[in-house]
Amino acid sequence: MLLTFETIRAKDVENYIGRDNVLIIDLRESNEYNKAHIPTAINIPYIDYENREITLPLDQLLILYCDRGNLSLLLARELSNEGYQVKNIYGGIRAYRGQLER
Repeated sequence: MLLTFETIRAKDVENYIGRDNVLIIDLRESNEYNKAHIPTAINIPYIDYENREITLPLDQLLILYCDRGNLSLLLARELSNEGYQVKNIYGGIRAYRGQLER
Protein backbone atom coordinates (compact mmCIF):
# COMPACT_ATOMS: atom_id res chain seq x y z
CA MET A 1 0.00 0.00 0.00
CA LEU A 2 1.18 3.49 -0.87
CA LEU A 3 2.13 5.56 2.14
CA THR A 4 -0.02 8.66 2.17
CA PHE A 5 1.67 10.54 4.97
CA GLU A 6 4.65 12.84 4.96
CA THR A 7 7.51 12.99 7.42
CA ILE A 8 8.51 16.56 8.19
CA ARG A 9 11.53 18.04 9.91
CA ALA A 10 11.01 19.10 13.51
CA LYS A 11 11.58 22.78 12.71
CA ASP A 12 8.86 22.63 10.02
CA VAL A 13 6.16 22.02 12.64
CA GLU A 14 6.35 25.73 13.42
CA ASN A 15 4.56 26.34 10.10
CA TYR A 16 1.53 24.52 11.52
CA ILE A 17 1.34 25.83 15.09
CA GLY A 18 -1.90 27.70 15.65
CA ARG A 19 -3.36 26.97 12.21
CA ASP A 20 -7.00 26.07 11.77
CA ASN A 21 -7.71 22.47 10.81
CA VAL A 22 -4.38 21.28 12.23
CA LEU A 23 -4.11 19.06 15.28
CA ILE A 24 -0.62 18.57 16.70
CA ILE A 25 -0.61 15.43 18.83
CA ASP A 26 2.01 14.48 21.42
CA LEU A 27 1.97 10.69 21.81
CA ARG A 28 4.17 10.57 24.90
CA GLU A 29 2.93 9.72 28.38
CA SER A 30 1.14 12.53 30.21
CA ASN A 31 3.96 13.13 32.69
CA GLU A 32 6.41 13.76 29.80
CA TYR A 33 3.91 16.03 28.02
CA ASN A 34 3.37 18.04 31.21
CA LYS A 35 7.12 18.69 31.54
CA ALA A 36 7.35 20.28 28.07
CA HIS A 37 5.64 20.02 24.69
CA ILE A 38 5.43 21.73 21.31
CA PRO A 39 3.10 24.76 21.52
CA THR A 40 -0.61 24.02 20.87
CA ALA A 41 0.02 20.24 20.96
CA ILE A 42 -2.54 18.10 22.69
CA ASN A 43 -1.59 14.98 24.60
CA ILE A 44 -3.03 11.65 23.57
CA PRO A 45 -0.67 8.89 24.76
CA TYR A 46 0.08 6.19 22.19
CA ILE A 47 -1.40 3.51 24.44
CA ASP A 48 -4.83 5.16 24.01
CA TYR A 49 -4.62 4.48 20.27
CA GLU A 50 -3.59 0.90 20.83
CA ASN A 51 -6.62 0.43 23.08
CA ARG A 52 -8.88 2.08 20.46
CA GLU A 53 -10.10 4.63 22.99
CA ILE A 54 -9.63 7.60 20.67
CA THR A 55 -11.63 8.97 17.75
CA LEU A 56 -9.90 11.64 15.67
CA PRO A 57 -11.42 14.16 13.25
CA LEU A 58 -11.07 13.15 9.60
CA ASP A 59 -11.29 16.77 8.43
CA GLN A 60 -8.12 17.96 10.16
CA LEU A 61 -4.42 17.53 9.37
CA LEU A 62 -2.89 15.43 12.16
CA ILE A 63 0.75 16.09 13.03
CA LEU A 64 2.14 13.37 15.25
CA TYR A 65 5.24 13.25 17.39
CA CYS A 66 6.62 11.19 20.24
CA ASP A 67 10.00 11.12 21.95
CA ARG A 68 12.22 10.01 19.05
CA GLY A 69 9.77 9.50 16.19
CA ASN A 70 9.31 5.72 16.26
CA LEU A 71 5.80 5.44 17.70
CA SER A 72 4.56 8.41 15.71
CA LEU A 73 5.85 6.79 12.51
CA LEU A 74 3.94 3.60 13.26
CA LEU A 75 0.76 5.47 14.08
CA ALA A 76 1.09 7.79 11.06
CA ARG A 77 1.23 4.74 8.80
CA GLU A 78 -1.80 3.20 10.48
CA LEU A 79 -3.91 6.38 10.47
CA SER A 80 -3.05 7.24 6.87
CA ASN A 81 -4.23 3.77 5.86
CA GLU A 82 -7.52 4.55 7.62
CA GLY A 83 -7.98 7.71 5.55
CA TYR A 84 -6.56 10.38 7.85
CA GLN A 85 -4.38 13.20 6.60
CA VAL A 86 -1.20 12.77 8.65
CA LYS A 87 2.31 14.16 9.00
CA ASN A 88 5.00 12.67 11.23
CA ILE A 89 7.75 14.74 12.87
CA TYR A 90 11.11 13.11 12.10
CA GLY A 91 13.14 12.60 15.27
CA GLY A 92 10.26 13.45 17.59
CA ILE A 93 10.44 16.12 20.26
CA ARG A 94 14.15 15.42 20.75
CA ALA A 95 14.77 16.94 17.31
CA TYR A 96 12.66 20.03 18.02
CA ARG A 97 14.70 23.13 18.89
CA GLY A 98 11.92 25.70 19.16
CA GLN A 99 10.22 27.14 22.21
CA LEU A 100 8.39 24.58 24.34
CA GLU A 101 5.27 25.04 26.43
CA ARG A 102 5.10 23.74 29.99
